[in-house]
Amino acid sequence: MKNSRYLKWCFFLLVVFILLLGAVVLSLSVGDMKISFSDIIRLLKTKEGIEYAVLVNLRLPRTILAFAVGGALSLSGTLLQGVYRNPLVEPYTMGISGGAAFGVAICIVTGLYLKAGAIALPVVGFAGALLTVFFVYFLSIKRQGGLSIHRMLLTGVMISFIASSAMMFLMSITSAEDVHGIIFWIMGSLSEPNAGLIKIAVVVAFAGLISSYFFVIQLNALRLGETKAQHLGINTSVTIRVIFVIASLITGISVSVAGVIGFVGLVVPHLIRYIVGSDFRISLIGSFLVGSIFLIFCDVLARTLIAPNELPIGVITGIAGGVMFIIALSSNFSNAKSLR
Repeated sequence: MKNSRYLKWCFFLLVVFILLLGAVVLSLSVGDMKISFSDIIRLLKTKEGIEYAVLVNLRLPRTILAFAVGGALSLSGTLLQGVYRNPLVEPYTMGISGGAAFGVAICIVTGLYLKAGAIALPVVGFAGALLTVFFVYFLSIKRQGGLSIHRMLLTGVMISFIASSAMMFLMSITSAEDVHGIIFWIMGSLSEPNAGLIKIAVVVAFAGLISSYFFVIQLNALRLGETKAQHLGINTSVTIRVIFVIASLITGISVSVAGVIGFVGLVVPHLIRYIVGSDFRISLIGSFLVGSIFLIFCDVLARTLIAPNELPIGVITGIAGGVMFIIALSSNFSNAKSLR
């Protein structure tokens, strides 16, 4: 029985790696300037011409960022849904995106980004996300010193509403140009020109994946509930705190670099549980890779649907993710393995 399960996992990962390779090649090939797979290899060797500049300076950074952000958001969704044992929890439920968006709105309205440069938007966005994380955490601590995950969830939702309302207030009192900038950032974009920020996003995404595997036994135990996990010798309080911090940090980095990209952290974990089950030994890496594939494909659609113009990536993920989720619910997806 165990061997068949491991074989299923290996086959799943093999298929996912093939799909990931195909998604990367497709992302590097399509656009205003068509580049075939053989041309990609040739250009990487010769390092000459306009096609090489387009490939290396435009398409490759977008693809790498889509890989990192998609993987990070999906991983975060898997971790949070595992901790809360709630299938509707995603990275943005905790108010992280709301805090980041509010920080960016303040930065744009005050004109700080004009003085500090483009780097100011992701820095302020991450600061807003981090501040939200601290608020959610400290407001969720019980008087006895414990941490209430139900209070944490409700606090995150309320802070998200407050941040959203405050941002709309700022948009109502500022200029049309600033409103356009805020809305464009909120809808998400993978056209980040700063190579340093892309490297940070990649490093943080992989660090989040590696660190989460140190808690895979605890996460599997939490599927049974906090009480049963404690009976198995799991320190649930520490586990929940660390997992929450990991999920929040990788989400905060992703949001600050690429803006608000919804549905990735909600849909992909459900899809992975349906395909390979809810064992975190496979669902963590599975969610990371499938989330990367999903966002890379969505980015290709965003760049090509109305070419030469470009759609915000959040529009594509919202429509594609929502349609996928509805189709899945109308099928036997609803009978998939639960979080428990």
